[in-house]
Amino acid sequence: MTVGHGDDLHAVGGSARHIPVLLGEVLEALAPAQGDIIIDGTFGAGGYTKAILATGASVVAIDRDPDAIAAGRDLEAQSGGRLRLVQAPFSTLDEHVGSADGVVLDIGVSSMQLDQAERGFSFRADGPLDMRMAQAGLSAADVVNTFKPGDLARIFGFLGEERHAGRIARMIEARREKRPFERTLELADAIETHVGRAPKDKIHPATRVFQALRIFVNDELGELAKALLAAERVLKPGGRLAVVTFHSLEDRIVKRFIADRADAVTGSRHMPEAQARTATFRKAGGGVTAGDAEVAVNPRARSARLRAAIRTEAPARAGDFSIFGLPKLPGIDRPGER
Repeated sequence: MTVGHGDDLHAVGGSARHIPVLLGEVLEALAPAQGDIIIDGTFGAGGYTKAILATGASVVAIDRDPDAIAAGRDLEAQSGGRLRLVQAPFSTLDEHVGSADGVVLDIGVSSMQLDQAERGFSFRADGPLDMRMAQAGLSAADVVNTFKPGDLARIFGFLGEERHAGRIARMIEARREKRPFERTLELADAIETHVGRAPKDKIHPATRVFQALRIFVNDELGELAKALLAAERVLKPGGRLAVVTFHSLEDRIVKRFIADRADAVTGSRHMPEAQARTATFRKAGGGVTAGDAEVAVNPRARSARLRAAIRTEAPARAGDFSIFGLPKLPGIDRPGER
């Protein structure tokens, strides 16, 4: 989907309980079997993990949110040793498993995080301007109150596709000189007052800014790119990758990665040997979206898209961030290789 357009629930929060999106399609793409090792790189509320465990496979589930890990301890204890929880960024998934038969990633903020006002992801209820999934590091308040207006405009414009990015950034600069922004409703109300809201507008004027701040604070696009490279390193030949995205920036990264890795260039007398390469993945179908029945039960599924690929026997390629088209934004270091 286009970032933030018409998807208030995903961008700023809602009260819908967590339901795993495209669950049947994800299981079909992963094809887990008894004895397999599957990495659930985005554990969240454990929806995918529970379904994978039911097939007889073992799961290494990763989440950087300590609350998600704590909430999953009972499931881990009941798994008979087939579930191991790891608190870490999913970009490091290959550091916690030697090899795997499958990797699944459900990208984006979880409904649990959105529903907790104290986490600061949503402005449906007032809370601290935080948004940190790992509950550590740079917060949304730090960004809003200290970044130059030009940098804020770039963040809002690229990560939120906010057409009033410059105006909002200048307003923030003027307002924070009087008093720093500390609460979600402070920022949301200031944006609505400055930009205005027409009766026909389907989403709140602050939706795209909040989404952009969340993506930036958690380096969500960079983490996704690193996780795809890590999956390439950890998957066995025949291993399966399944990634569910929720907006166009995420989907573009996954699509580019799979297309690049499925493209084989063989050496010849006209091409230097250093440029020869073999495909590391085989594309498994196109982008899969939710049907009307699932969207009716779970509105979050409306913007979801699943892409899948199967690992070949070719060795993993060196990390290359140029294929992802990631923007150069302030305050984030993205080395090309590990």
